[in-house]
Amino acid sequence: MGKARNPRRGRVAVESVVEDVDGGRAELVPDRERARAWTLLIDGAPQSHVDLDDPAHLSFEYQRRMGHVIDLAAPPGRPVHAVHLGGGALTLARYTAATRPRSTQQVVERDAALVALVRRALPLDPGARIRVRSTDARAGLAKAGDGWADLVVADVFSGARTPAHLTSTEFLDEVARVLRPGGLYVANLADGPPLAHLRGQIATAAARFPELALIADPAVLRGRRFGNAVLVAGHRPLPVAELTRRAACDPHPGRVEHGRALTDFTGGAAPVTDASAVDSPAPPPSVFDRAQ
Repeated sequence: MGKARNPRRGRVAVESVVEDVDGGRAELVPDRERARAWTLLIDGAPQSHVDLDDPAHLSFEYQRRMGHVIDLAAPPGRPVHAVHLGGGALTLARYTAATRPRSTQQVVERDAALVALVRRALPLDPGARIRVRSTDARAGLAKAGDGWADLVVADVFSGARTPAHLTSTEFLDEVARVLRPGGLYVANLADGPPLAHLRGQIATAAARFPELALIADPAVLRGRRFGNAVLVAGHRPLPVAELTRRAACDPHPGRVEHGRALTDFTGGAAPVTDASAVDSPAPPPSVFDRAQ
């Protein structure tokens, strides 16, 4: 792996790192605008971006929106207990550790070889309280204690698709069990026209949580293109006004739907159960030509 001297930070890699992991071909590509930042791709699909100098920097739009939820889950700077389903390059766990020091976090990432690569090439801050388990997301969630978490963050993709068993009411029953009464669930969902998967996921969450919001690019919500949508759910009123303000101020402004408008958006879709669940739709190849 080629390296170059950085007088301020020591030695930093300047070449891509490519390895086969359990989920396919992993590639860590250096960010040419940030000295110690990397993008993780799996089989060519962008998964994560990490800046080791500034872990509070979120490059991908959907991760920035999830970061807004992390920011608003508790008073600023207060440590939280968080469960992350899906690890990637551990971007959101690093973000939480940087913005909420002394937080205790559990990351569940099935791909053990990917975890080993990330730990070696993009080492965690030794002071961060982040524990990583290499197991299935739902199995790992089942091991978390009742009412333990302030946050459950779901960003799980296998071959760019969310596995079916992470899309059902039974899965959300486990999420609700692990959350504290005031805790929040935030999930990265991906869909394109005619948005059947996204509508079904909102209906599924509505069957288990009384408070919902959805953050996405307006073009995605209108079914004009494939993209990411961030679902927020809980048993307490959500900070919708502040989420709306932050999403509108992002480099690529997002829209927040909630209340009756979000109910209407489902179009009468039925909640998904384990018996009816299917993987989320595969994205078209062209989607990876756009920055996330």
